[in-house]
Amino acid sequence: MSHRREFEIAFVGLKPGTHVYEYRIEDKFFGGYGEQDFKNCNANIKLSLEKNNNFMQLRFDIDGSVESTCDRCGNQLPMQLWDEFNIIVKMVDDPEVMNEQEEDPDVYYISRGESHLYLSDWIYEFINLSIPLQKMCKESEMGGPQCNKEVLEKLRKMEEEAQKDNHTTVWKGLEKFKDLE
Repeated sequence: MSHRREFEIAFVGLKPGTHVYEYRIEDKFFGGYGEQDFKNCNANIKLSLEKNNNFMQLRFDIDGSVESTCDRCGNQLPMQLWDEFNIIVKMVDDPEVMNEQEEDPDVYYISRGESHLYLSDWIYEFINLSIPLQKMCKESEMGGPQCNKEVLEKLRKMEEEAQKDNHTTVWKGLEKFKDLE
């Protein structure tokens, strides 16, 4: 099965009701999307598609893990993925105009003549949205086996110097106003 066809659903033949699909996402999935700021993706996507007459409700449940670079020390940091996303797909006569006018990012329009839903772009987006913007270990885990201790020590020294410099320079020049009564 081609990569593209693996992530498409032919919804025309589906009966109204809920249908469940499961996908396993690994690093090879991201090959067509350029370079990622994570690696060793091991994600499971559970899609619940509820088909109705003129619309479908999609619920993506994301679970898994990735390895990303720690923003603090630069070492690889394992991160858990867990999130859920909902999309409503409505069938209309002019989907391009409706998609441009729609302000809700969770509503998407397709043509009444469409027969397939293409999920790969949504899956790509939802996995990336599941990764926190700040990628650092918790304060309680700092200095643990995942951390680069040399970098943490340099950061601590730089912070001490900055505080020392900041303490003396903040008041510098204000001594002349000390006894102005």
